[in-house]
Amino acid sequence: MVKQTQLHKRIDTRAMQTILAFSSLIILFIIFSIASPFFLTTPNLINILNMTAVNGILAVGITFIIISGGIDLSVGTVMIFGAVFVGVALTNLGLPIPVGIAAGILASMLCGFVNGLSVAYLRLPPFIATLGMMNISRGLNLVITDARPIHFSETPLFTRLATWPILGIPAGAFVFFVCAGGAAFILSKTIIGRYCYAIGSNEEAARLSGINTKRWKVAMYSICGFFCGIAGVVIASRIASAQPSLGPGFELDAIAAAVIGGASLSGGQGRILGTVIGAFIITVLTNGLRIIAVPQQWQMVIIGIIILGAVYLDIVRRREK
Repeated sequence: MVKQTQLHKRIDTRAMQTILAFSSLIILFIIFSIASPFFLTTPNLINILNMTAVNGILAVGITFIIISGGIDLSVGTVMIFGAVFVGVALTNLGLPIPVGIAAGILASMLCGFVNGLSVAYLRLPPFIATLGMMNISRGLNLVITDARPIHFSETPLFTRLATWPILGIPAGAFVFFVCAGGAAFILSKTIIGRYCYAIGSNEEAARLSGINTKRWKVAMYSICGFFCGIAGVVIASRIASAQPSLGPGFELDAIAAAVIGGASLSGGQGRILGTVIGAFIITVLTNGLRIIAVPQQWQMVIIGIIILGAVYLDIVRRREK
């Protein structure tokens, strides 16, 4: 009876977190709609979808890591690493578009795999391991491209992949929704998801119960790398180039989206639906502040305060538990 009561409380808490995040998103829409007549225009809403696609896919990937009790600071540069490989495959080598896309995704997955090995088998702290990968992938991006962008002018079909409308939705945003749906299914219906929550809740207990925690940690980081690769394909298609200097900064928005959506930095808690809402909150806030002409430096201050607030709420939730 006590266990059932505790379970109901946990379910109610998770539902309340999602409801609060969604309510915050609605409030932001109302505020910016009143502040500017341009906010709810069709072009701006499409722009919001395009902006959310990349950060949202990264946030979906990093949600696996956060739930399992880790962190990944390399998602931004690993995403661009995948985009660079797409550029090399399509532009420099002249390979078919599907092959180029596969090359980019596999390159990012390799980075995630290395992160997993460093954390699980070398026992490096996730912060240090992924910080190192962030610098490695950032440096390789500049080395491979000779610090120059790779443009997709000779492959115009690829540049339309992210913006092509599917049921009125830009293809990049459609890919984001598909990724979110697939990730939600994995976390809620598969053994990967169960082990992810188990490791994040209590890694030692999971190990003693017979779970090969090292192998599954590598799997989690590889999954994150997979989503980074997809995000790299989307951003390369949307801006029609692979920009080697991009990457740093994306990891903060991705982590913020997951935490705002209810993922706990201590592990064992998080939902993809919350992450999706969190990604939209970050994008709507950024877009709205730009529309009402808030200076960029103040935009950074406001978003930083919101991130700190989300982390503080996570600490409060853990204390209550």
